[in-house]
Formats: sequence, structure tokens, C-alpha cells
Amino acid sequence: MEMRQIAPLFEGWEETMVWACLQGVMGRALASGSGRSAVIVQRDFCFFAGEPDGTLVRRVEGPILVPRTEDWHPVIEEALGDRAVRESRYAIRKEPGVFDREKLAALAAALPAGYEMRQIDETLVPALLAEEWSRDLCAPPDSPAGYRQRGLGFAALHGGVPAAGAGSYCVYEGGIEIEIDTRRDHRRRGLAAACGARLILACLDRGLYPSWDAIDLRSVSLAEKLGYHRAEPYPIYRLGEK
Repeated sequence: MEMRQIAPLFEGWEETMVWACLQGVMGRALASGSGRSAVIVQRDFCFFAGEPDGTLVRRVEGPILVPRTEDWHPVIEEALGDRAVRESRYAIRKEPGVFDREKLAALAAALPAGYEMRQIDETLVPALLAEEWSRDLCAPPDSPAGYRQRGLGFAALHGGVPAAGAGSYCVYEGGIEIEIDTRRDHRRRGLAAACGARLILACLDRGLYPSWDAIDLRSVSLAEKLGYHRAEPYPIYRLGEK
């Protein structure tokens, strides 16, 4: 499919994962039979735009469905029934000039004793992709070589083993979509803030924008600690098991 055919349906949507697909960087797109609607599939996310179409909804497996307009809501609910559970995510403002480098540097340096910060490279990617808690830190996720070309991230290691990290969930021309995760047994030690701060600084040094979208209020709180500002919550559907 040529992206120029569906691009008008997504025009003006301030969503980096949509941009990544339209730019041909990563992701895939499907159009309805009429061509009046389309979905962009980006890892776990499916972004629907245009004229609501239940057949198109049933062609994807989610697990996170993001409708651009409210008229998609009843169509998604009818097409998927009880499997589609409505939830809220929290948009974070895109403000390139808001970051305080001095504060970020202090957060990045505040690793507890016994931890070391390391940039994610080809040697770390296989280990991160192998664990459920960390596999979303690496994009492009297809291979270590693909990550080397476009990916960016940092991990906090404990005894040489990844304990937390901040990385590119998605990459697009001009920036990344940030993902931050911590292994359960290493939480509440400041690792997420340290890794996130280090990644944001690296993005700023490279002229990339570190975009953030929050799954919950804890993610919002961390984003605000790192210098971001909250925008409005928005509805999504999480797809359950059949």
C-alpha cells in the first residue's frame, strides 16, 4: 500500500507512532475495502482513522485500539463485543524547549550503589528482547542490526544483568517514542527516572524529540518529574482474549 493514499485520513494526528508508519520507518497499514478508512498497526497499537468500519476492526488483533474519533467507539464495541474494554491513556505535551538539562543530569547520575548505566547496543538487545518486562525497550524490534541503525536506549545493570531501562518503543524521523520499564524486583529505587533522564539527554544531544505517552497516572508522574507536562486523557480499547 502506498502511504500517500491513506495519509489524508491521518493528517493532523499528533501521534509519533502514526508518523513512523507514514514515513515508512516502521509499522504497517491496512485500508478498508472502500478506501475511506484505514488502520496503522504499530507493535501493540492499532490506530483507526476515517469512516468507521467494523470489518477493518475485526482484521486486527490489537491489543490496544486507538480510535481517532468518537464515531469509532460503537463500531469497535459492536465488532468485538466484551473483548474490547474501554480504558484511558494520558497524552503528554510535545514541548521541545521544556527540558532542564542540569536536573536531568542529576537524575541520571543518581543510580544506587551496585548499578551501572549502559547504552543499549547489539550485545544487550537479545537479552532485553528475551524478557517480557524489557522487550518493549527495543525498536526497531526485528533484530540487533535493525536496532543499531535506528534504536536508542539505556539500561541500568545490576551484576551485569539488565534491571531497568529506557528505550525507543518506536522510532520516527526526528525522534523516538519512549518506553521505560523496571524489573519487578528492582522497583522503587530511582532506576526509571535515571534511565529516562539519560535517554532524554541523549535525544537532545542528537536533535531527536523524546516523545512520551502515559499508560497510567504513575507514568504521568514520572514524566512530570523529568520535565514533561500532562495534556488530556483519551480513550482506547484494550483487546481481551477470545
